[in-house]
Amino acid sequence: MIRRLLLNQLQKHLSSPEITLIVGPRQAGKTTLMEKLRDDLAERGEKTLFLNLDFNADRPFFDSQEKLLQRISYEMGKDKGYVFIDEIQRKEDAGLFLKGLYDMKLPYKFIVSGSGSIELKEKIHESLPGRKKLFELTTLTFEEFVNYKHDSSSSSQFYPNFDDLRASANAGFEFHIGMLSSLLEEYLNFGGYPKVVLAKTYEEKQAAIADIYQSFLEKDMLILLKLKKTESLTALLRVLASQIGNLVNLTELSNTLGISVQTVKDYLWYLEKTYIISKVTPYFKNTRKEITKSPIYYFADLGLRNFAANQFGHGALDTTGFLFENFVFNNLKGHLKLTPTSIHFWRTKDRAEVDFVLNTGREVIPIEVKYAKLKKPEISRSFRSFLTRYKVPEAFIVNLSLIQEVIAQDAKVYFIPFFNTQIITKKM
Repeated sequence: MIRRLLLNQLQKHLSSPEITLIVGPRQAGKTTLMEKLRDDLAERGEKTLFLNLDFNADRPFFDSQEKLLQRISYEMGKDKGYVFIDEIQRKEDAGLFLKGLYDMKLPYKFIVSGSGSIELKEKIHESLPGRKKLFELTTLTFEEFVNYKHDSSSSSQFYPNFDDLRASANAGFEFHIGMLSSLLEEYLNFGGYPKVVLAKTYEEKQAAIADIYQSFLEKDMLILLKLKKTESLTALLRVLASQIGNLVNLTELSNTLGISVQTVKDYLWYLEKTYIISKVTPYFKNTRKEITKSPIYYFADLGLRNFAANQFGHGALDTTGFLFENFVFNNLKGHLKLTPTSIHFWRTKDRAEVDFVLNTGREVIPIEVKYAKLKKPEISRSFRSFLTRYKVPEAFIVNLSLIQEVIAQDAKVYFIPFFNTQIITKKM
């Protein structure tokens, strides 16, 4: 089993009476995680019941709350127990259904999961204020991916603690950088879907990602958007995949795809809500000098992005660095969960740009991404321009290898390796 970092948080929440609600993209590993929780509870002698609305045999129990409670009572009586419900988005008015169960003050703890559908994220979320805690499970993070590779291969090393690594001898540091760089290339090529990571051959990985992609289109988007065909949506995904890190103009997309601007907006909104893409908006203070509010989109999983762009298994060959930029964005987003900090980018009409700007509400932190093994500090004119304009005390340049601190425009600029982006959020 691939160890998931979310597991410890979920285990701690089992003692809370709140509903544990696990959401995330299709086939990210939610069912496996719930089964692990159930097995651990069973080993401790706790009573458990696992129901899945994807199974025909389980669906009739959700016709009413009474039928479900009869099923639970049959298994566990009136004693304390843990009820796992998978694929809850299949239940119509699931939020109200769960709210009614919770408000009965039953002796049962409910652990509920479902794929990233609008019903799950919006309606259930709104129906359960104060009655649930939401946990988002992504596809494998790079740290989880490295940890798994360490467990399954004697030639790999455990994901390093940055402070320990930095204090190590040069030879040890170079070894770790080389090992992690090799795993980074694999991660950039294939992404983090568990089914893809577990596949042994390229052919098996390609078949796995194709199945995930098609399942998303047919089981999520066709139903949600009430589409008869997916050609325009597939074309939109292909265009987005080809221009990650670039400004997206809705009118241009509309003209390119031959669909209305409103349809483009709808598609983009649903793609966000189903954990396929993330929108990043520009950071600006002076609207007369800085560019219009065109956003940038990144993909939640790099393997899915590569498949959409017809580059699956070959994404890292793209020397432009936009895939690496997407990788850094996903890491930052993961570290900033449950915080008020927002992620933006910076562009000006004179083409100065900064890849990411973190806005805490009190201060801003600029971040430049360089897909290169830097030998010495290199600071672009655009980055210096931002430092001068906004007088920030600290800034970061994420690269493949260099660790160093320099002063530029009165700001302390940290050069950090790609596996250490969490140090940025620790300083906030």
